[in-house]
Order: sequence, then structure tokens, then C-alpha cells
Amino acid sequence: MCLCLASASSSVHRSLPLSDPAAISPQDPTLLIGSSLTASCSVGADSSLRAEDLYWTLNGRRLPAETYEVLSATALSVTIPNLNGSQQQSGDNLVCHSKDGGILAGSCLYVGLPPEKPTNISCWSKNLKDLTCKWAPGTEGETYLHTNYTLKYKLRWYGRDNTCQQYHTAGQYSCHIPKDLALFTPYEIWVEASNRLGVAVSEVVMLDIVDVVTTDPPSNVHVSRVGDLEDQLSVRWSAPPALKDFLFQAKYQIQYRVEDSSEWKVVDNVGNQTSCRLAGLRPGTVYFVQVRCNPFGIYGSKKAGIWSDWSNPTAASTPRNGRAAGVCEPKNGEHNNTLRRELKQFFGWMRKHGSSYGCANLSIKMYDQWRVSLQKSHKTRNQNLGLSGQPARVSDSWASYPQPHCLWQ
Repeated sequence: MCLCLASASSSVHRSLPLSDPAAISPQDPTLLIGSSLTASCSVGADSSLRAEDLYWTLNGRRLPAETYEVLSATALSVTIPNLNGSQQQSGDNLVCHSKDGGILAGSCLYVGLPPEKPTNISCWSKNLKDLTCKWAPGTEGETYLHTNYTLKYKLRWYGRDNTCQQYHTAGQYSCHIPKDLALFTPYEIWVEASNRLGVAVSEVVMLDIVDVVTTDPPSNVHVSRVGDLEDQLSVRWSAPPALKDFLFQAKYQIQYRVEDSSEWKVVDNVGNQTSCRLAGLRPGTVYFVQVRCNPFGIYGSKKAGIWSDWSNPTAASTPRNGRAAGVCEPKNGEHNNTLRRELKQFFGWMRKHGSSYGCANLSIKMYDQWRVSLQKSHKTRNQNLGLSGQPARVSDSWASYPQPHCLWQ
């Protein structure tokens, strides 16, 4: 905190009462960074102290004598050139001392910059009754002075200015409006920044509450294996509770990463389903999965909502394959050939075995049944290869696929 020692007067040469040992002028000045300051310390004419008995400190550091000037027998000035921004927003301590170290008087120096125009205002609502907004404090941000930010709003075509009251609810530069908002009517929203050196006002943002709805992340996210399929995981989740209260739908995104990587991959083609099967994954690998939600069609609005935060990561592993040691994986250039061979095998299997399962039509379940059968045959063959000691060849198995994708369940 800045130690501000109030004096009875800012006049340099005024005689001071005995109760006031000294006075500093100017008192508590506000200056731009780079400015110079000349301040004076005056003791009372009836004091035993004289100008040569005085010295100055700034934030506890004694200022050099060559910056002093004796103005009179009872007054000493100091000049500080090219001031830096205040070390604390409450001001820097400029103090006048007696030669024995006693404090005679003090002044707070406020050195900084005027505020910049706040930018990047964004707002969202989670229940169509409230609104939370955040912003950035200009391109530089730091003013070295205490700066107040005030969020204001009003109905676009009528009404008075309103001031948001609940600040710092979603970060340092944010404010929450809890109630009394109208739907289907645009609002004008702006932020005013003010400090000792001036005021700056942001651009005005116009929005309708129904166009900025978001939700909590999807809940009850579960990730599990799909039987013995070695390249797939099943993801299921519950819609956010807010979706049950309003007339809108949702679309979802999934992102996933392997355990030993920090890179997330996003699956966009999830739609409004609350389950998805990730295919084309690596066997025997731990995956972390997250889901998020975007509401749309709120009360007939044609605009998409705002993506929720991602759900907490949920982990599951794909089954390990049963290859014998030394069996080669297909190279990257063989991905397409491998997929063609697999589809050819699948359609041949359907012609031979489809009727025995009571269904000759293609389906995900039939595809899964074939994959399980194929994996078992490969395991048996790989075991035989390992026992015979014959050199292994590139397998025609399913292990290498294009980019993982989502299958409907």
C-alpha cells in the first residue's frame, strides 16, 4: 500500500503549525510515464530543522543528493526525470525525511497510462434469463494505475442505460447480469474503462439473448470397447440438463487423443446423436475422449449457439491384437490397398454367410460379426506362422485404416 501522509497545505512557503512537521507539494500527483517531477518539502519556520537537514526517498530508496535543490532555509526540492510506471497501482511512495531518518511528510505518485479501449467483448447465456460477458483490456492492457471497468447495456431502440453489478464471475475482465433480460429484442452492450488519466469506451456490441445460448458440457460420458473389435471404441453421453427446458436441439463434437500425446483430434460428424462409435483406432492403445455441445434452433432462431466447454476426459483402451512377433504391419502406402482387400473379403463373406444369420442386408452388426471372425482367423494363422518358423509376410488384416471416424450406433 502507498503511505500517504496528508499535510495541512500544499503551499511550499506557508508557515506550518507545530503539529505538521512538513508538507510536500504537489501532493499525490498523477503523471504520464516518461514525465519529470519536481517536488518540494517545506518545514515550519519555527522548526529546528533546516533544508540541509532533509533528504528524499522513493519507495524506500534514497534519492541522490545531486537531484536536490535548496529553495529556502526551510524548503528542499527534488527532481525525478523520466518516470517509470508505478510499481503498485495504489501509487509510489515519495517521502521527505529528517537527517535522523524520521518521516516528515509523504506523497503518492501515480505514474502510468490512460486506459485503452476495451476489445473482444463476448457474451453468453446458459438459461435464457441471464447473460455473462467478458472482454480484453485493450491491446497493451497494463496502465500501471488502478483502472475500473464498467459494463453497460440497454435495449437497442428504447430504454435507459443499465450497469452490470456482478464482476469477476468468469475471470478478471467479466461481469454477470443475472435476470430481467428480454428475449427477441437486440441489446447494445459496451464497456467503459477509466483511471486517473482518462476514460476509454469500447465499440458497441449488439446481440439477442436467444443467439448466444450455451450449455454445460455433456454429462455421463462413457467410453467402452466394442466387443473384441480392436480398432473401435463406443462413446455415449447424456444431453446437458438445460436442453430439456428449452425448445432447441443440439449438435455435438468429440475430440480424442492417445495416452502418450497432447494432440487432440476432433470428430465433427456427430450430429445430434448422444452416442458414437470411433473407428480406425490403434489396437492396444489407451484413448482419452471428450465431448462438447452446441445448441441451435432456440425458439426458432436460425443462428447456432455457442460451443460448451469440453467434458472432463474419459479414458478407455482398445483390445490388443493377437499377432505373433515379427508379423509386419502394412506400410503407409498400402492403406488403400488394405481397405480394398478388406471390403472385398467382407462382401465375399456376406454372400457366403449372410443368410445363415437370417439377414442378407448390410448393417453395422453384420460388419462387426465379420470383423470378429476375421480377427480369430488371423490370430490362428499368426500362431501357426510363429510355430512353423516360416518368414512372415505383410498381413492382409484390418490393422491399418484411414483417419479414425465416427460410426452411428
